[in-house]
Amino acid sequence: MSKLRVATVWFSGCSGCHMSFLDLDERLLEFAERAELVFSPIADIKEFPENVDVVLIEGAVGNTEHLRELLEIRKKAKILVAFGDCAVTGNVPSLRNPLPREEVLRTVYAKDDPPGLEEGEVPKFLPRALPLSAVVPVDFFLPGCPPPADRIWKFLRPVLLGQKPELSGPDLKFG
Repeated sequence: MSKLRVATVWFSGCSGCHMSFLDLDERLLEFAERAELVFSPIADIKEFPENVDVVLIEGAVGNTEHLRELLEIRKKAKILVAFGDCAVTGNVPSLRNPLPREEVLRTVYAKDDPPGLEEGEVPKFLPRALPLSAVVPVDFFLPGCPPPADRIWKFLRPVLLGQKPELSGPDLKFG
């Protein structure tokens, strides 16, 4: 039996969801038996591959690079999961939305032409930080800030076994 091709991605977020993923502890051994991690910030892989079965995306869409990557990932992944509250709702990254971004960047960088207003070495910031579903269709939502390891496993294990995951009640808790 071929292994499930799984990817994880990190956009505007704190990496807490990835840390929680690593908190699967000994369950990572079962994950490794049934899945191949084909892309992740915890692995040194530069390009998002074709034919990914499941991708868990942490963080909100905050800049043009995230936007481009998300559109590419959606084309290459069978199942796209909003991984954590930032990906599900925009959460903490969206706190910047009511602020005038140009003024904030000028203040933070203490210069008239700060990075992030135009494309350059730093990707251009979007006017608003967006949840994934504001940009592309999302197949599953895995809330939590971060989602606890048990909730991640309750979602992942059925997927690894070729079954449909079901989250309900406390499994859909935010924060």
